[in-house]
Amino acid sequence: MEGVITCFHSKCVSLPIRSFPLSRVSSLSRWRNSNLVSSSRSVPQRTLCVSASSSDTLVAGGSPKEDERQGKVSSEKEGDDSADLKLWMDNKGLPPCKVVLKERPAHDQKHKPIHYVAASEDLQKGDVAFSVPNSLVVTLERVLGNETIAELLTTNKLSELACLALYLMYEKKQGKKSVWYPYIRELDRQRGRGQLDVESPLLWSEAELEYLTGSPTKAEVLERAEGIKREYKELDTVWFMAGSLFQQYPYDIPTEAFTFEIFKQAFVAIQSCVVHLQNVSLARRFALVPLGPPLLAYCSNCKAMLTAVDGAVELVVDRPYKAGDPIVAWCGPQPNAKLLLNYGFVDEDNPYDRIIVEAALSTDDPQYQDKRIIAQRNGKLSQQVFQVRVGKEKEAVQEMLPYLRLGYMSDPAEMQSVISSQGPVCPMSPCMERAVLDQLADYFMRRLSGYPTTLKEDDALLADPSLNPRKRVATRLVRLEKKMLAACLMATVDLLNELPDTTISPCPAPYAPSLK
Repeated sequence: MEGVITCFHSKCVSLPIRSFPLSRVSSLSRWRNSNLVSSSRSVPQRTLCVSASSSDTLVAGGSPKEDERQGKVSSEKEGDDSADLKLWMDNKGLPPCKVVLKERPAHDQKHKPIHYVAASEDLQKGDVAFSVPNSLVVTLERVLGNETIAELLTTNKLSELACLALYLMYEKKQGKKSVWYPYIRELDRQRGRGQLDVESPLLWSEAELEYLTGSPTKAEVLERAEGIKREYKELDTVWFMAGSLFQQYPYDIPTEAFTFEIFKQAFVAIQSCVVHLQNVSLARRFALVPLGPPLLAYCSNCKAMLTAVDGAVELVVDRPYKAGDPIVAWCGPQPNAKLLLNYGFVDEDNPYDRIIVEAALSTDDPQYQDKRIIAQRNGKLSQQVFQVRVGKEKEAVQEMLPYLRLGYMSDPAEMQSVISSQGPVCPMSPCMERAVLDQLADYFMRRLSGYPTTLKEDDALLADPSLNPRKRVATRLVRLEKKMLAACLMATVDLLNELPDTTISPCPAPYAPSLK
């Protein structure tokens, strides 16, 4: 029952690959072996004794005047221990645990510091850091009051995140009367920020989204934003079907009680901290766990996961910790683009990082149907997605080649042998092989040229300790993408240089597969 908490593009590479000199290949090798600069900044830390409130909220609810009034009341009582998240959990039945809440300063001094979970004592691998009872965990089963209704909603593709966001928005309207007030106040304080002090790009301005120019992530952000709009339009349906919400707030129709912007902020905040529990009922698979994210730091290469056990959700650490060390948990096998979109961070040591190459057979090809059938027999589709995984770029290129060769073929007798051929170079037609490799290399160069900065410029940006956190995390993402694309290009150039006759002209290809 486990819970899963993803000078290179210079003008020289815009030249056609057929005129790509070996001197440039060697410059690529020098680039590949050069040291890449990244920066980190140490900041003072202190243990959190009392959880302070923030009037800047993401899990917003009620009118601006209500939020302002509640913010003032909270500020006047920052010393009120009843608002402390850890103390609240202790009073609600949290068993003795081995963690404390600490904080680090936010980049923007107008914002409250970032809170995080740290070891309260030395821990060894296999120790239970904390165990949160189900009574302190928010799930759809609790929100909707009925597991059957929860399953009906999720089966009909209504988002669990929207349901959870709506529930906490309504709870916030109760202020301190809500049993969840300390937890909601902590979510407000975090403002949807991850441990790098960055919100999801879903909350960035249009100007800040330009940091992602060249990256497919920019389009994914816009697409996800449209999805959130669709979720907002479904809120009234969720409200009518959810008996527990209807009984408590019979006159507060969601789209009348909350604007889209408030809902979007709440949705993104919930997205940043939801835990996906495994091997539990559908109504419990998405959970909000106090002491979980965003207080819990993420790591792509650890094994510790929030796990559903009998009556609780617990975290067993996968490594030793010294007292005061931040506790980390696995965020799942997600590429950095997903980690940024969902949680607002990028992991430069992410072994699951990847980019996508989409290839498609030409529908104008008179032999399209024959090629489509042959592709399917070999486990490929007429529109095929290839995963380029970090460190496996050469293998990815070699996986693409048989599919691309099929698109260039015209002899039916050769189609099956081409797509099932093994090895980096197809011996059947040197001119066809040259055309395939040229197309692939041109594609990688075109993608690289779509980024407004070079890798060298990215390194210079990251070396600046005053760099805006959002620009820093965006620069990390595009830099890692460019490194994978550059490795693919180098693998393709290496194959070109292995051709028996590098002077041969590429075959004409009126129905070459498309790449995007």
